Amino acid sequence: MATESSASTTWRGSLEKGSGITHPESGAFPDVEVTWASRTTRSTGKTSPEELLAAAHASCYCMALSHELSEAGNEPEQLAATATVAFVPGEGVESAHIVVHGRVPGVDESQFEDAAQSAGQNCPISGALSIPITVDATLES
Repeated sequence: MATESSASTTWRGSLEKGSGITHPESGAFPDVEVTWASRTTRSTGKTSPEELLAAAHASCYCMALSHELSEAGNEPEQLAATATVAFVPGEGVESAHIVVHGRVPGVDESQFEDAAQSAGQNCPISGALSIPITVDATLES
């Protein structure tokens, strides 16, 4: 049976002048304000669908990479990923890029790179996106 996650947004006004409040059903983080301006330029204290997507992608990616490495017998001490989602007005989300740093005992750079690339293609959020996804991986000692 599928586990479902929900969030809701209430929007008031036009696209350019309006704003919305996005509420995570779990209550794991506070309601966040979304605006067109925060989507097309950075706006302090407000977010965008792409920033929320990037947060989901970074967390999903870390879980997938942890699984890849652990299944191969190399449990990571730490993984830190930053996902960046690019949005072009009128065209949509065009790409996602992940930068990951990891401390994984017993793994060399090549093994880490292979696991990082596999996780980038196989995490569930990557699978839900129909955009090019690139990954830069760095194994730390």
